[in-house]
Amino acid sequence: MSLTGSAVLALPGLESLRLRAGAAGVDNPVRWTYVAENEGIADWVMGGELVFVTGINHPRDEANLLRLIREAQERVAAGVVILTGEEFIHAIPDSVVSEAERLGVPLLEQPYQLKMVVVSQSIGTALVQEQMLGRSREHVLQQMLDGDYQSLEGLLRRADSLQMPLTAPRQVALLKLQDSEQLFTQAPPHDAERRLQASRQLLQRRLEQILIELGEPLPLVCQGEHWIALLPARSAHASPNREVLAAALDELNSTLAPLRLYAGVSANGHGPAQLASGLGEARQALLVAQSFPERLGLCCFSDLGVLELLGAIRDRSLLDRFVDKVLGALIGDDSRHEPVLMPTLEAWFYENGNLALAAQRLAVHRNTLSYRMQRIEALTGCSFNDPHDRLNVAVALMIRRLSSPQPNRNTP
Repeated sequence: MSLTGSAVLALPGLESLRLRAGAAGVDNPVRWTYVAENEGIADWVMGGELVFVTGINHPRDEANLLRLIREAQERVAAGVVILTGEEFIHAIPDSVVSEAERLGVPLLEQPYQLKMVVVSQSIGTALVQEQMLGRSREHVLQQMLDGDYQSLEGLLRRADSLQMPLTAPRQVALLKLQDSEQLFTQAPPHDAERRLQASRQLLQRRLEQILIELGEPLPLVCQGEHWIALLPARSAHASPNREVLAAALDELNSTLAPLRLYAGVSANGHGPAQLASGLGEARQALLVAQSFPERLGLCCFSDLGVLELLGAIRDRSLLDRFVDKVLGALIGDDSRHEPVLMPTLEAWFYENGNLALAAQRLAVHRNTLSYRMQRIEALTGCSFNDPHDRLNVAVALMIRRLSSPQPNRNTP
């Protein structure tokens, strides 16, 4: 995984570092170190830094130290280290210790006798070693997930040498963070980019915590706005992992808004030779999670039903022709007039043909909805009393939603 605050405390030569507060976050990943030389740190950190506060270049009274702790929490810093001694910061005020504990910010105390050059060299060396080990581990996982290897046995031996056992069955989870463009419409580019990076750091940290909590953790594989997590599969059912992910999505989406996190999960119990197919299953499930908001951002491959069949059709033109044949007249009419027929059709299906509930969902009178449904039947040549016609329309709606690269915010 990553270098953590607890690993920093255990480094040789740093025995005089002492954890004063925020033990709940002591396993936060440390991305780099940063020495605070300005009054605040909010404009200078991107997330994941271990922030050192010396008091040498800027006075650090109680109010300023409280500000630094709060900004560290806001910017998702890995922790704060305050240097104490006779000349600058004599002691850490009790209020600062309490605030760090309340916010879950790891607060370390470093005596001035422990030279910064020793600390920075020790942490820097450990970070480089951890990054090299992390890249090697991620490369092995990437090969496994891509199916890009000549000998599975040889790759497993390399994984063992990296202390990364891969023989146990796993469930593949693929997560995507999207809607970043909304950040850049709400704030200046610099602020939006900083917030995006802080959100990515928060997400990375939380996902790593979840893997640790589930046990037998393997490193996350990060690909742009996607994260691949290999979850332990201890039973034939995926429900424990699904429940954990559902709770995490609910928590993270409330924190990361307007960014939105989606997750697709493979069927359970893939061995090392099947991880590539497991990633394919997770991709299909992620697409459904993005396209069908009623699934609340999470979908398991085992729940796809007919969507699994649709996703397996590689000839896109077949699906496009089917949608055009069944829904083309409605789509064309909506493009020429106010787009009401397709939303009406989707609402009617969502409410299982209940006119009253569909009208309520669309905030229109029931008579209006009834008229629209008659017009839909006239344009499509379908009768909704015919089960075969209803099936065709339902499948065409599914294909259309799956074909959209972004979820339709107006879809029920």
